[in-house]
Amino acid sequence: MPDKHQSQVPNQNEAPAIDMPPKAAQPVAAGATGPDVIAAYLKVLPVSPGVYRMLDRAGNVIYVGKARNLRARVSNYARLGGHTNRIARMISATAAMEFVTVRTEAEALLLEANLIKRFRPHFNVLMRDDKSFPYILIARDTPAPQIMKHRGSRNRKGDYFGPFASAGAVNRTINMLQRAFLLRSCSDSVYESRTRPCLLYQIKRCAAPCTGEISLEDYNKLVDEAVRFLRGESQNVRHMYQRMMEEAAGQLEYERAAKFRNRLWALAHVTADQSINPEGIEEADVFAAAQEGGQTCIEVFFFRTGQNWGNRAYFPKADRSLAVEEVLDSFIAQFYDDKPVPRLILLSHDVPNRSLLAEALSTKAGWKVDVRVPQRGTKSGLVDHALANAREALGRKLAESSSQRRLLEGLAERFGLPAMPRRIEVFDNSHIQGTNAVGAMIVAGAEGFVKGQYRKFNIKSTGLTPGDDYAMMREVLTRRFRRLAADEEDSGPSVTPVEAEDEAFPGRPDLVLIDGGAGQLAVARDVLADLGLHEICVIGVAKGPERDAGREHFYGAGSTRPVMLEPRDPVLYFVQRLRDEAHRFAIGTHRAKRSTALGRNPLDEIGGIGPGRRRALLKHFGSAKAISRAGVDDLKAVEGISAGMAQKIYDFFHEQEG
Repeated sequence: MPDKHQSQVPNQNEAPAIDMPPKAAQPVAAGATGPDVIAAYLKVLPVSPGVYRMLDRAGNVIYVGKARNLRARVSNYARLGGHTNRIARMISATAAMEFVTVRTEAEALLLEANLIKRFRPHFNVLMRDDKSFPYILIARDTPAPQIMKHRGSRNRKGDYFGPFASAGAVNRTINMLQRAFLLRSCSDSVYESRTRPCLLYQIKRCAAPCTGEISLEDYNKLVDEAVRFLRGESQNVRHMYQRMMEEAAGQLEYERAAKFRNRLWALAHVTADQSINPEGIEEADVFAAAQEGGQTCIEVFFFRTGQNWGNRAYFPKADRSLAVEEVLDSFIAQFYDDKPVPRLILLSHDVPNRSLLAEALSTKAGWKVDVRVPQRGTKSGLVDHALANAREALGRKLAESSSQRRLLEGLAERFGLPAMPRRIEVFDNSHIQGTNAVGAMIVAGAEGFVKGQYRKFNIKSTGLTPGDDYAMMREVLTRRFRRLAADEEDSGPSVTPVEAEDEAFPGRPDLVLIDGGAGQLAVARDVLADLGLHEICVIGVAKGPERDAGREHFYGAGSTRPVMLEPRDPVLYFVQRLRDEAHRFAIGTHRAKRSTALGRNPLDEIGGIGPGRRRALLKHFGSAKAISRAGVDDLKAVEGISAGMAQKIYDFFHEQEG
């Protein structure tokens, strides 16, 4: 069957993947699932390497796998018995399969990781928190290079250093580098508009090339020294500054000697901030996995230019039956799908596909990648340190999960819910006198806040009275639950959205919290009743007298009258945290919308005014307000503005006034 979602193998030097012919993807019978469906494909499957996808009745990809021999691998799924519970459930849910053949098993591994990240199948190990890593960029597309934090594609000319584990690690390193090398961090527009040095120059964090306090030639020498330091030549740079300080002191130039002394101090801070600086390891990533209580934590340490550039803990979604080696194996392939690969990868466990992983990553990177499980020496010490961090992070995660579940059980008890809520949705609105009105929905469950399912709603009703909170809440709730009702009508209420934080996480809320009192509660109940969703529990959270935190009134909490919780009740603090998170998200959304509105230029609304004419008008008149006051003759005097366009601009502003 031709693949609607064909993905090229990441290795661009090899031939592209080849789809199986149409006859290889015909299901046995409409609505059929299980081993018989899978067996129907065996007659036409080749014995070559490839990637297969299992689909359910709704056409959703539920599993992606790779195989050295497609026919042999798929035949395992066609037989009855001998499977784990996870595999048996996967087979019974399979209604169709799709295949892509490739030339090597290494290509299949890379393509499998790419497709898992794209489709996020229910039965695969899924990497969570897949944000791009930050880098330090020394941009060289200006005469005075700028040091900055960078994420995303490398489309600017300059030197890139990383990856760093977090933005905080990048910011700390940049701060120290500014002390040591006095590099500018301001934007190009700020740099070009300066007429006198800024505060960073006064506190000795910048050499101020913007106003000529240092020549561009000398400033670029500082830049080169910073690049050498980041490339691992820290000892050479320190020796150079030591020598220059002694020479300046010998010539009685104590002020210049003090500058070099301060740079040496800053460099010492940079290297001291790196908790581990192992000898003999220039470039490596360390992966250590710990497993307990059905959860897995994978701690990743980054070493570049002989320095530790931070670490990050990951908690991949995986079936509880999978061994830690299997989880780590799948995680690493997905991890490097869109990230640069170092020359050395150190692992805490020997994964099943270690040699294949090394081959695939070498092909992707274009150089030899060594994947090792060290048993002794410095490298083994690094892995042990990472493993200790993984165990500690997993312990904290399990403790937080246990505490969260106790709070949810307490919430059910206090509010008379039939069971512990698995999914809570909290709604809030934000506006200023009705302008730039937005609604916000946050989601929480047993694992805490599920930020991937937060939603924001721009208030669209044209007939809404500005500031009518009831009408705003009605619109937000109607849009949210109308979509839920439609989705359940199409597919039935149960299956979890693929982006959910837990495999059992539902798409329908068990509890809805509304920021408001009896009026907002009545609106919410009306909306749910109109959509036939009577069984969803709704509670209004109203601020107490004098808007005091801790004296909130709860409407609809198993009583006809509003109830209050004990001032020191942990459940009260939990609800306050949910409400505050909804408020934070709503306020942030409103501010972003207001900022966009404030930055909008009225000239953008005039047809025929592109960037060139807009620049010419603003350069001639100075501001949009001045343009609005200009006459037709004044507008015609601007280069590129014809008589007809001048009249059009004049009519636009004066019709608006009228």
